[in-house]
This record gives sequence, C-alpha cells and structure tokens, in this order.
Amino acid sequence: MQYNFSNFKTELKKVEEFLGKEYRELNIGRASPMVLDSVVVESYGSFVPLKNVASVSIEDPKTLRIAPWDKTQIKGIEKAIAGSNLGLSVVVDDLGMRVIFPQLTTESRQTLVKVLKEKLEESRITVRRERESVWKDVESKEEKSEMTEDEKFRAKDELQKIIDEVNGNLEATFEKKQKEIMG
Repeated sequence: MQYNFSNFKTELKKVEEFLGKEYRELNIGRASPMVLDSVVVESYGSFVPLKNVASVSIEDPKTLRIAPWDKTQIKGIEKAIAGSNLGLSVVVDDLGMRVIFPQLTTESRQTLVKVLKEKLEESRITVRRERESVWKDVESKEEKSEMTEDEKFRAKDELQKIIDEVNGNLEATFEKKQKEIMG
C-alpha cells in the first residue's frame, strides 16, 4: 500500500502561503496596502478589518491614502493604526488620512531581517511537526500490518523529498524578501 501524502502536502502548502503572507505584511519602507491588512478598527461596537470601513490606495511610493466611508470613523482608524505598532505616521486631512511610511535605516533593515528569520524558523518548526505526525502515522500503519517494511521506507524517502522541497521553497522566499529589504 502506498502512503497517501495529499493531506500532508496540503498542510505544507498552507505553511508556505502563511510565510508569504507574513512577509508581505512587513513594512519594508514602501507603501503597500497589505501592511494594513492586520489593522482592526472598532466600528459601531464591533472590531472589523480596516478594509471593511475604508478604501486604501497608494498615493505615492511612501504614502497610502485612506478614505473612510463614514467620516466619523477617522479617529477610530487613526487610533487603530497607531496601536498596531507598524511604525507608520498618520496625517488626517479633509479627504480622510494619509499613512506615511518612514525611510528604513540600516538598523531597521537589520531588525526586519531578524523578524524574517524568526518567521522562517516558525514555519520550519510547523513543517517538522507535520513531518513527525505523518511519520507516526506511517509507523502505526506498519505495526498494524497495513503496510510492509519496504513500503514504510519508501514512504520515508518520499516524505524526506517533500520536506526538502518545502524547506527549499521557504528558504527561497526568505532570501527573496531579504534582498528586497537590504536593497
């Protein structure tokens, strides 16, 4: 019996997507609406994502324009952005507000690279956890005689190939983002 790795591959794909999303949301000194995806605003007694109460557009390479659909939300949006610890400046004007991205210094770039490494390591840990889970399942199938010893070792080889590929993809994502940050 061949071991079915489809669920495992799906979980690993989620890990890769998660890392990519985390990296996209990092403030790298250029205006990107995705940086604000994690900002949650209190609106009429409930907490909702910023994109549900305002439109976000790029005004110039260092500035985003936020146009709330309800002008009474401006203070709440400003408070939410300030409380998000993204290191962004907010300027309120008659059209809504502008979010200004600061210029990155060498020190802030190095700090960002450390954050990238931490997120990469979190992803690797998740991959290892998934691998252990699959390996335990393979071993239990062999113990129950649902799988032969040869099939178990073939599954182990296939498992390692999948892990190597995913780790390579995670590393490539990290290196691409690191180059982008370090200029």
